[in-house]
Amino acid sequence: SPHAPSADPSRVIEPVVVRGNSDEVNEDLEMILADLALADRLPFGRQADPVPPRRILLTGATGYLGSHLLLDLLRQGDAEVVCLVRAADDAAAERRLAEALASFDQPWTAEVRRRVTVLAADLRRPRLGLPDQVWEGLTREIDSIVNVAAAVDFLRGYPSLRQTNVLGPLVLAELAMTGRAKPLHHVSSVAVFNEVGIEKMGEDDPVAHIDRLFAGYDKSKWAAEAVLRRAREHGLTATFLRPGAIGGHTRTGVYNPRDLSTGLIGAFSRYRAVPAFKFMNLAPVDWISKVAAAVVFDPRAWGQNYNLTGRAETLPELVKDMKLAGMNVRVANWRDWRDDLLRRHAAEPVPELDFLIRILRSPTAMKLFEALMFGPEAGSERTERFVMRHRLPMAERYGAQAQLKAFERMAKDGVARLPSREDPPYLSFRERTKGHVGPVGQDRDTKCRMALTLSIASMYQVVRHRKIDVRGEVTCERLHPRPLKVEAGEIWVRPDEGVPLRHGSDHPLLRYRLVLVDQDGGRWWLEGWKTARANRDFWKQTRTIDVTLGREGEPASLAGVVKVPGKSYVPDQIDGIRVDPRLSSQEQRLAKTAWLAWFFVQVGMGLAEPSLRVAAELMDLRRDAIDRDKDKLQRRIRKLMIKREQTR
Repeated sequence: SPHAPSADPSRVIEPVVVRGNSDEVNEDLEMILADLALADRLPFGRQADPVPPRRILLTGATGYLGSHLLLDLLRQGDAEVVCLVRAADDAAAERRLAEALASFDQPWTAEVRRRVTVLAADLRRPRLGLPDQVWEGLTREIDSIVNVAAAVDFLRGYPSLRQTNVLGPLVLAELAMTGRAKPLHHVSSVAVFNEVGIEKMGEDDPVAHIDRLFAGYDKSKWAAEAVLRRAREHGLTATFLRPGAIGGHTRTGVYNPRDLSTGLIGAFSRYRAVPAFKFMNLAPVDWISKVAAAVVFDPRAWGQNYNLTGRAETLPELVKDMKLAGMNVRVANWRDWRDDLLRRHAAEPVPELDFLIRILRSPTAMKLFEALMFGPEAGSERTERFVMRHRLPMAERYGAQAQLKAFERMAKDGVARLPSREDPPYLSFRERTKGHVGPVGQDRDTKCRMALTLSIASMYQVVRHRKIDVRGEVTCERLHPRPLKVEAGEIWVRPDEGVPLRHGSDHPLLRYRLVLVDQDGGRWWLEGWKTARANRDFWKQTRTIDVTLGREGEPASLAGVVKVPGKSYVPDQIDGIRVDPRLSSQEQRLAKTAWLAWFFVQVGMGLAEPSLRVAAELMDLRRDAIDRDKDKLQRRIRKLMIKREQTR
């Protein structure tokens, strides 16, 4: 009987021959249809009881998403988790899991070990390769199954992926339907929609036509859903969780070096070109993991389809993010972009991008990427309602801010490339100062002038590090009769978060550090501070710099004060801002506005801090009093900047 309970769903059966009009055998379709028929051999059962799980079986815990999901399952409930790990024995399986968690910055503490049981098993084998008594024990003790394990390889064909990606879920379905009924939560993929020209990718929309999928991986994910849908007809409670591309962790920056999105982001940043695409269904791993874990613990959510794709990235948003980060990118036709990338990589290989290059050289990749580049945004209405009901973080675009830590980590590993000081300036302006200096502790009897050019390579540079690059000249006859060149220099905006200098009442606004070289080869240093104090002239404080100077390796020999003349401040530092000419006029206005808004918010907060601190100490002793007042000030300054730009 095809429905015999004792039948083994992983047994290979003779394939049914499928012939097209030309009588050519399509081996993949034959094998897929044969695999679908295996679902009819599963036992019949009833729906799982709607009770939150107490003991969960998890596969794929050594992988990128699985490792995060393991910890979120432990955090969101008090259930114990049994992890199936491929290894020679249970001890080796536990070591492998511990090493995998550490590689993804996940803890393997005593509390985690207390609630996690690790079993050596193999998803590719009948009954998971477990002894009969262990299998039978799981049928009785497990009350929920979460399947994350998958063979992910875009170059392999369906025959080499089916054992893990299709027959494995069938074995788990058998386990779920043997003994007490258990829900099966299967991590699928929006790859089931990777048909060129598909118009909708909603959670309940029809998936792609199997004969129009090209990659073996896409076919295997499609077949896994198909066999589990058949298993639903036998009574299985099956939930489909479909991520798209899985981005890096928004807090730790951990990323999957073999995820396709990682390679694309690295290529975009390194070669400053992007293919014209419609949507990129990409979400961070921590958001996907939290939502998936919440589904596992909510019986009302079981048996449905969820697209865990976040909010899709669009081409204009990506280009805007990269330009604001100082990476002016060129948009190219998809095929031209691919050919150019292959040529550039051949000329200057980047080992960290080798896996992406291998995919792009594959004939199958052409159709795969066309489906990815021109597919629609994945619909996720059910997921959005679920997230709202559980008060989870709403899906946000995985843009520049969300991927900042992951991008930095990718740059450190050589995958991506951050803007550097060697790149053409993203934005620059002049600062001219006049004043007097003298020997430390004596009269200021010598004129001192600075003619500086301040620049940034990207908004990333100032938002992340709050530092501005400095070049130019310093003229001071006590140092040398001719101007000294600024060999290297930087300005730190609100250093130490505006903590008062030497526990006094002066709050730092800007800190200047310059390395100077005179025409005779002498080397000098200059340090300057713009500070703020309560009840002082704000305008004057923003233009006044206390400076000290000395010979390299020696203490300060000169000290004094220089000021930016009031008549040159606005022409130089606001109206005189120069933006990368490669940007369009609209993008140049955006870059200028973004810089001014950020800078004046920082300076405004710094100027207000002394008064806020005094008021907080006198009237409100709560620890967050200053922060709350600063937030109000920051919102007010931003509104003023927006209003000013609109009236220009």
